[in-house]
Amino acid sequence: MAEKDGQEQTEDATEKKLTQAREKGQVVRSKELATTLVLTATGAAFLAFGDALARALVTNMTSLFQLTREEVFNPEVLIEIVQVSMKPLFWPLFGIMVIGFFAGIIGNIMMGGMVFSGESIRPKASKMSPKAGLKRMMGPQAMVELIKSIAKVAVVVTIALMVLKNEFLQIMEFSLQPLHISIIESLSFLTDVFIWLCASLIVIVAIDVPYQYWKHAKELRMTKQEVKDEMKDVNGNPQLKGKIRQMQMEVSQRRMMGNVPDADVIITNPTHYSVALKYEKSGSSAPKVIAKGVDHTAFRIREMAKAHEVPILESAALTRAIYHTTEIDDPIPEGLFIAVAQILAYVYQLEQFKQRKGNRPKPLPKSMDIPDDLKY
Repeated sequence: MAEKDGQEQTEDATEKKLTQAREKGQVVRSKELATTLVLTATGAAFLAFGDALARALVTNMTSLFQLTREEVFNPEVLIEIVQVSMKPLFWPLFGIMVIGFFAGIIGNIMMGGMVFSGESIRPKASKMSPKAGLKRMMGPQAMVELIKSIAKVAVVVTIALMVLKNEFLQIMEFSLQPLHISIIESLSFLTDVFIWLCASLIVIVAIDVPYQYWKHAKELRMTKQEVKDEMKDVNGNPQLKGKIRQMQMEVSQRRMMGNVPDADVIITNPTHYSVALKYEKSGSSAPKVIAKGVDHTAFRIREMAKAHEVPILESAALTRAIYHTTEIDDPIPEGLFIAVAQILAYVYQLEQFKQRKGNRPKPLPKSMDIPDDLKY
């Protein structure tokens, strides 16, 4: 089992690792699949263009065998004969080459898709190292390639022996037949041998393709630590994210506490909740919450309000309703307008009374009018 930093690579590659490998040109490939597809496509092309190719060869061979001695040693005549003989051969051979060319492309991108990467052709010191090269030559991958090569040679030799054993007399008869029949029979015979060869190589491909998928997945396996590190990179370090959240909350708390001195009134329940309200008399918007908190934060809001002589009033139901329905810097819900208006009116009248500009305000009702859907 491959190891990295003392840890076994037991985890399947993540999507990020697969994407990075693909960008580097590391995708699953099977040379056997590409080779077999090219051979099979070329054999099929011979079947498709065989008649035209055979006719062209018969015509050319007949013309060549009918040349006189003077024509053979005349360069101008030979050049003209070559030009004439190549015309009927061009399109069958061109068709076979085009089919083989596209079969090679399809065979290479059938597994892994089409990938363009400069990383795979970039010179690497490890590839130039004699020690690394010797290690690759003696490694398990080299042994697998050797076994595949031996298997392919064995297939070719076996087919050749079978053909010689079964078709020996037919092969010998080619030389006794007329030229045009001999050429046609030879092409047909070679095509049959080609097809048998391709059919035999399919067995090797059926073994090699799953092996290449397995090998590629094995090469990209990760250690448990690599998976953890990648998750941190993707999702962020949990400890760092927690620290950042804590800092953000502290900054938000400081900003919120800085708003308390500007509040018109602090409403409490009286110990667990505190809400600071601000109403811009010159504006047309509703009163908004500029600070709120529970427990310790609620206590700090009350202490800050006392230090800056901000009125503090108790109204448990209203405080809970505002706390649970309104975020900081947002206006209060419309359903709480009447209750909050009573609070602000009381604060205003109390301020007027302290300045000896009015009478003492009547005490606030113990129970404020809170809609049922806003009660908490």
